[in-house]
Amino acid sequence: MKAAAAVAPKATVLAVTSGKGGVGKTFFSANLAAALARLGERVLVLDADLGLANLDVVLNLHPKITLHDVFTGKASLDEAILPAPGGFSVLLAGSGLVEYSRLTPHVREQLVEIIDRVAPRFDRILLDTGAGISDVVLHAISLADDVLVIATPEPTSMTDAYATIKLLATQQGRRAIRIVVNQVSVAGEGRTIRNQLQLVVDRFVTPRLDDGSAVALEMQGEIPTDPAVREAVQRRTLLLDRLPGSRAALAVAAIAARMAA
Repeated sequence: MKAAAAVAPKATVLAVTSGKGGVGKTFFSANLAAALARLGERVLVLDADLGLANLDVVLNLHPKITLHDVFTGKASLDEAILPAPGGFSVLLAGSGLVEYSRLTPHVREQLVEIIDRVAPRFDRILLDTGAGISDVVLHAISLADDVLVIATPEPTSMTDAYATIKLLATQQGRRAIRIVVNQVSVAGEGRTIRNQLQLVVDRFVTPRLDDGSAVALEMQGEIPTDPAVREAVQRRTLLLDRLPGSRAALAVAAIAARMAA
């Protein structure tokens, strides 16, 4: 009897998203990728913010080929996958491309195909989505195994994070959503914010779910406000490379270790 062919393992796909911009989502994605790479994982960060991409700015990269070129057939997927500082790979998107600000059938199909093609090559794929709840953002999240929402202690960030969580639970059937709270002022503030969000979700979201199950917000960690972050951003370098002993860098490394475990 002929043995069945072994199925190649595929990457775990994690969508990193936020309800509003300016919460450090892309910066976190890049440094998380570097931390996971240091733990031995093969990591790809795909810039899924197709219309307002800025991962290249954070990493100080100047790509000649982007996802736009792959979508239009001007370049191959292999040509678009680039090495990044920190030991991981990136698939960068072009910025200011109006045609990718809405979810067309072409964009939908291309994203699915690209993730399917790169998944066997990596251990983990991070989708750095746009902020908010546009069709493009929600579609990118729908392609992920897990989703991580970045929030800050600002009331507007918390409100928008709740709106995102509500949509993911009601429209995509998400029952476990990871949470990271950035820019906390005191230790434990992130856990307090997660608990506040959980209370609101339990009260207003869970009762609306047809299957009667609860939505669990899984705290992944908190990142303190740290002047080292601003310095790294201004110099367009990874925090884990420039100031690996800073409080924020150590917090990101701890989150990565928790995920890898």
